[in-house]
Amino acid sequence: MRHPLFGLGLATLGALVLTPDALFMRLSGMAGYQMVGWRGAMMGAVMLALWAATSQGRARDLAALWSGAGLVLIVSQYANMTLFSLGIAHAPVAVMLMGVAAAPVFAALLSWLVMGERTRPATWAAIVAVLTGLAIAVAGDGGARMTGSALIGAAAGLAVALVLALNFVVLRARPGMSIPLVIGVGATLAGATGWAVTGPAAMADGAVWAIAVCGLVILPMSFFSLSLASRHTHASNVSLLLLLETVLGPLWVWLGVGEAPTPMMLAGGAMVVVSLAVYLWHTGRRRMAVA
Repeated sequence: MRHPLFGLGLATLGALVLTPDALFMRLSGMAGYQMVGWRGAMMGAVMLALWAATSQGRARDLAALWSGAGLVLIVSQYANMTLFSLGIAHAPVAVMLMGVAAAPVFAALLSWLVMGERTRPATWAAIVAVLTGLAIAVAGDGGARMTGSALIGAAAGLAVALVLALNFVVLRARPGMSIPLVIGVGATLAGATGWAVTGPAAMADGAVWAIAVCGLVILPMSFFSLSLASRHTHASNVSLLLLLETVLGPLWVWLGVGEAPTPMMLAGGAMVVVSLAVYLWHTGRRRMAVA
C-alpha cells in the first residue's frame, strides 16, 4: 500500500523539476514552432524509449492507445506541447504562466464531470488563495506589457491549463494506460509539426543546448512524475502543485536573463507558496489520520 503522501510527493517533484523550463526556453532564443519541434522530438524520443524498455505488454498498450481515452491523451499532449511553446514565445513569462494557473479549477471540474470525484472544501479554498496570489503577482508585472501578443499568450496559457487538467483526469480514470507511450506519441507528433512549420534549415538557429535541457531532462522527468502522481491523488491536487511553476518560473527567468520581478510579484508568489504549504500540511494530516 502506498504512503498517503506518495502522490503528492510525486507531484511536488514533477512541479519543481518543471520550474526552470521557461528559463531555458528564453535562453534558447528560438521562435515558437522551432521550440515545439525540438522539445516535442526530444521528449517524444525519451518517452518512447522508456516505454520500449519497460513495457510488459506492448500489444495491450498499443491497443489502448487507439481507444477513445488514448486519443484524448494524445491530443492533450500535442496541444500542451504546442501551445505552451507558442505562448512563451509571444508573451511575458508571468502572463503566460498566469493562464496555466487555472489548471486546478479545470481539474476539479473535470474530475467531478468524468469521475464523480467530490473536491473537498479545503482544495477549493487553496485554489482561491493561490489564484489570488497569482493575480497579485501578475498585476505587478502585467500593466504596460499587456499587449495584443501578451493577451494571445495568456489565452494559450488557459488552453494549456485545460489540456493539462484533462490529461491528469483521464490518466486517473484509465489506470491501465501506458503513460510513457501516450506522452511520447503526442510529443512526437507535436515535434514533427514544429519541424515541418519551421523547416530543417532554420531548426539549428539559436542555442540548441538550452532547448535540449528542456526536451531531454526537464520535460520527460516532470511530466512522467506529474502524470503518475495523478493516479495516486486527485487531479486537482496535481494541478495545484503545478502552480509552483507559475511562481518560481519567473524567478528563474529573473536570475537567468535579468527580468526582475516587482515587489507585487514577490508578494503574490509568497502567498502562493504559503497557501500550498498549508494545504499540503492539512492534507497530509487528514490522510494520515484516515490511514
